[in-house]
Amino acid sequence: MAENETLECITEHERILQEIESTDTACVGPTLRSIYDDQPNAHKRFMEKLDARIRNHDREIEKMCNFHHQGFVDAITELLKVRADAEKLMGQVTDTNRRLQEAGREVTAQTEEVIRCRIQQRNMATTVEKLHLCIPGSAAVRVAIYTVCLYRYYAALKTMEQLEKVFIPRVSQYRFCQIMAENLPRLREEIKEISMSDLKDFLESIRKHSDKVGHTAMRQAQQHRTFNSAVAKQASMGHYTKPVYSLNGRTHSHTHYGRLLTADETGDEEEADEEILTAQDLVDFSPVYRCLHIYTVLGDRETFENYYRKQRKKQARLVLQPQANMHETVEGYRRYFNQIVGFFVVEDHILHATQGLVTRAFTDELWNMALSKIIAVLRTHSSYCDDPDLVLELKNLIVIFADTLQGYGFPVNRLFDLLFEVRDQYNETLLKKWALVFRWIFELDNYSPIPVETEEEYILVVSRFPFHDAEIEKQDFPKKLPMSQSVPQIYTQVKELIYASLKFSESLHRSSTEIDDMLRKSTNLLLTRTLSSCLQNLIKKPHIGLTELVQIIINTTHLEQACKYLEEFITNITNVSPETVHTTRLYGLSTFKDARHAAEGEIYTKLNQKIDEFIQLADYEWGMAESDGRASGYLMDLINFLRSTFQVFTHLPGKVAQTACMSACKHLSTSLMQMLLDTELKQISMGAIQQFNLDVIQCELFASSEPVPGFQGDTLQLAFIDLRQLLDLFMVWDWSTYLADYGQPTSKYLRVNPATALALLEKMKDTSKKNNIFSQFRKNDRDKQKLIETVVKQLRSLVNGMSS
Repeated sequence: MAENETLECITEHERILQEIESTDTACVGPTLRSIYDDQPNAHKRFMEKLDARIRNHDREIEKMCNFHHQGFVDAITELLKVRADAEKLMGQVTDTNRRLQEAGREVTAQTEEVIRCRIQQRNMATTVEKLHLCIPGSAAVRVAIYTVCLYRYYAALKTMEQLEKVFIPRVSQYRFCQIMAENLPRLREEIKEISMSDLKDFLESIRKHSDKVGHTAMRQAQQHRTFNSAVAKQASMGHYTKPVYSLNGRTHSHTHYGRLLTADETGDEEEADEEILTAQDLVDFSPVYRCLHIYTVLGDRETFENYYRKQRKKQARLVLQPQANMHETVEGYRRYFNQIVGFFVVEDHILHATQGLVTRAFTDELWNMALSKIIAVLRTHSSYCDDPDLVLELKNLIVIFADTLQGYGFPVNRLFDLLFEVRDQYNETLLKKWALVFRWIFELDNYSPIPVETEEEYILVVSRFPFHDAEIEKQDFPKKLPMSQSVPQIYTQVKELIYASLKFSESLHRSSTEIDDMLRKSTNLLLTRTLSSCLQNLIKKPHIGLTELVQIIINTTHLEQACKYLEEFITNITNVSPETVHTTRLYGLSTFKDARHAAEGEIYTKLNQKIDEFIQLADYEWGMAESDGRASGYLMDLINFLRSTFQVFTHLPGKVAQTACMSACKHLSTSLMQMLLDTELKQISMGAIQQFNLDVIQCELFASSEPVPGFQGDTLQLAFIDLRQLLDLFMVWDWSTYLADYGQPTSKYLRVNPATALALLEKMKDTSKKNNIFSQFRKNDRDKQKLIETVVKQLRSLVNGMSS
């Protein structure tokens, strides 16, 4: 085992030595460490082994040196020989190098110059290359600034966008490009501000041009409506041209030949060569388009749209504000409508010419707001109008205004509904105007029958008023027509009002039945309100006498008869049969009947007033001893007046004259009775009773003379029966009969009231005491005085019995 271990150790040491010999010096450490990590005292054996190896190598080196020693000596000898040649060669090389350096110094200087020039050339080429990259950018900047100066902002923005996306990134490392890039947003903001300023100028100018735009649009609408009316009349001829008008495009028309005509070839003869103006012809919309494109390119379109709509709403409110005196002239209304139409024509053009700047919903919202304001304004201002011609012109303007905007797609039904309210206002102004006309006619009327001298005059009168009377037609000229000159004038004026109402009904797109109904209602208002009021006021005027009242009754009778001709007149205008279920009837019959009744009542009143005037002239001597033997003068004048008046009444229709005569007699009887019973009359003599009896006799004679035909028997005389029985009682002094038959239906003095008889008897009793009128009777016949006292007592008892 010891031998084996020794053998292994030797083998290991051999390996280590081989590894040391074949390994670099830096890697020997681990190998040597393994020697110390091995068996104890191994390093000693290894050192021994190493010394043996060194000795072995020394022997080999010595052998090799001995073997090559002669060659080494020979080599040293030869080297010594070569050293001299080497020194000589070194001198030659040094000299050659000196001469070469001297010769290459100039070449070196030229070479350095060439190198410097090549560097400059390379720098120049690089500069040119970079400049070629910068030139498009600088050119684009120049173009952008130039287009801004030319107000071509959209092109400038496109150039800046190209500059920012294409040119600047290529040369972004240069400072001037960075400056350009920093200035681009500022230039964009300047463009935005400039375009917005242009838009504000446009919005300001459009307010000034709206009037002209609206005027042109409404004129074209009116021409179109006039043309359509002419076409409707010539439709049967089959040769007409129908234009299509629009402010947003060129007008064209189609003829029956199939050829397309421009507006220069069509239209009215007076305006055949006039080209139809469009919105673009009247307004420059480029600021709007430009600003819209700029804000779109800048990505801020929504801001622009909101600003534009907000400003247009403000302008709409300003346009809708009317002038305070707009209602005074039609020009005020026309300017108001022109501005509104111009505003919405512009909005309609913007709606169709741009995409989304304004929407149909926005324009509809504006229109609904405007429509409510317009209707409120027209209601207010039309209420101030008192001229029917102005109201009619306003209506025509509203129709043209509605037709114009309807052509642009705006709903206008509420405007046509408003026209019905304006129609009521128009009717009111017509009634006021016709009230003045009627008053003027009544003021100028002479209230006497119309004299007709010739047949031409007769034909002229009957052409103005439907008068037919066979008896008068048979009479020879000259002759008189029963009505006064106001009748044909009133009839003509009623027809004129119908024509005036018809003018308002035109262009309202209403049926013939509705127009017929409107005409009849207007006529009814004229008859029942205006004419009726004028007649009532006329009848109540103080200066209208009995003769005038009689003529008024005759006039109203003829006007009442003419109402059926007015209905025929309306029917001929509207072609609506009067038998139609919903046809309104004229109320003229009741109007004229009411006026006639009022005139009749006024006749009765004025006749009674006239009687009172005569009664006031009475001057009785109530204490006279005996009568004059003839009737009083005032009473004879009164009777003569009544006779002449009732002769005029014979022309009155019906029982008007009889009623007036009966009323006058009753009033006269009552007035005479009140004269006897007047409380201020304290005493009365028998002579006064006799004189009073003579006056009553004249009244009875007047009643029996039949001043107005038609009374049966002594009907008119019954008006004085109370007076007659009272006077007979006192004249005959038949108190026994009166007292005996009192209360009996067959009593002779049935109409004598005890109180009336007592009052009159007491007046006579007081007279007998003061004036001794009955003194001779007291001397000769005291029983009669006692009878008076007895009668007074009995009458008082009767009066007391009636009161209890």
